Amino acid sequence: MEIKALATSMLGYGTPKDSLERGVAKNPDFIGSDMGSTDPGPHYLGSGEIGVGLIPLKRDLGLVIGQGLKKGIPVLMGSAGMAGTDLHLEKVIQIITELSKEKKWHFKMAVIHSEIDKSYLKRKLDEGKIKPLYKEELAHYKSILSPSDIDNSEHIVAQMGPEPFIKALKEGAQIIVAGRSCDTSIYAALPLMKGCDRGLTMHMAKVIECASQCSRPPSRDTLMGYLREDCVLFEPQNPDLKCTAESVAEHSLYERINPYQQGEPGGMLDLSEVSYEQYDERIAKVSGSKWIPAPIYTVKLEGACKVGYRTIVMGGARDPIMIEQINNTLESVSTIVKNLLSDDYIYGKDYSLRFRVYGKNGVMGRIEVSEQITSCELFILIDVVAKSQELSKSVCEIAMQNLLHYPYEGRVSTGGNLAFPFSPAVRNFGATYKFNIFHLLELEDPCEIFSIDIVNI
Repeated sequence: MEIKALATSMLGYGTPKDSLERGVAKNPDFIGSDMGSTDPGPHYLGSGEIGVGLIPLKRDLGLVIGQGLKKGIPVLMGSAGMAGTDLHLEKVIQIITELSKEKKWHFKMAVIHSEIDKSYLKRKLDEGKIKPLYKEELAHYKSILSPSDIDNSEHIVAQMGPEPFIKALKEGAQIIVAGRSCDTSIYAALPLMKGCDRGLTMHMAKVIECASQCSRPPSRDTLMGYLREDCVLFEPQNPDLKCTAESVAEHSLYERINPYQQGEPGGMLDLSEVSYEQYDERIAKVSGSKWIPAPIYTVKLEGACKVGYRTIVMGGARDPIMIEQINNTLESVSTIVKNLLSDDYIYGKDYSLRFRVYGKNGVMGRIEVSEQITSCELFILIDVVAKSQELSKSVCEIAMQNLLHYPYEGRVSTGGNLAFPFSPAVRNFGATYKFNIFHLLELEDPCEIFSIDIVNI
């Protein structure tokens, strides 16, 4: 038995039409598409905003669904809209409905929800069914979840495993649009339903979830995975690309803490005895992947809470005298702002002011190993988060003006210290969020929290 899985790149960023059609012509058993991630940060989970442009998203949905309907094969899409909340699902379904009217499509669609009721989670917390995702030393958030963390979250979703997708397929859905999904679940569902080996299936799913990012050169083109009884073959659908044993091995390490083990809903993918080989000039072969079932089925919880309102200023510094003493200058400006805002009656103290200096340590921050500034210019981002947008804007304006005119030692000019690329220089960013829930939820049934709506379009 062989299962052919055609993977597209993330919808909304531009799916190459030629490679999609080339892959569909090879009669895949299904098309899989990822639509989201936590990579862009907590904003989309907190706000419910779609994380890609609506115009390219509609274009990509039209291409992928259209090809699936043309071939009469399932199309599985996960993490709708970026974070997979109910708001994201509603917006994506609206686009699909518009496309269906325009193109006169007819199909059965499954909508799988992943947003979780807070009262349910509190009960599970009381029952001891919610655990830390990582060891405390690896966590950038509280390892022990509290009821207030649940209450303060704007939205909470769970990463579903392949089982809800399998259930939807068994109910006859041709098009599946799911909320937050473990990326591998999209591509593992149909093969597992057909009885394929779980180790090989999960490894295939892990590699192809980013489409041709595992090829040489990396690309957004579609990728075909050929799942066989004893191996998986990987073939990019752009003839100018190729998968090598090395490129597939590299991508197998993508997003890993441990190079040999990958935690998934329901178990662990074990790569300790995997063999990577060159099958032919453009196709790589993988074998030896194993699956270790977990004693308790768990899914990852993701929650985001609002921390305030952000305002920024972007400016460039070119004076070598200022650049040489940039640390003292920024420290002095921070002190000035703190002293000016010390009157609680006027402003209060509920704000944070941060200077991000690119050309110095803007990327690495405090863990930057190079102490020497080699650039002739610096990009300075003034970043303020406060309890209200007005307070955030006020603090940012005061910081900007004092940095703009700060009399650092040796300054020759009496003009400004910063060059602004935009007017107005002060920009409100609106509400800002942080991840406050990254935990594991124990489930007795892999489908118990993921409700499915069957819709006839």
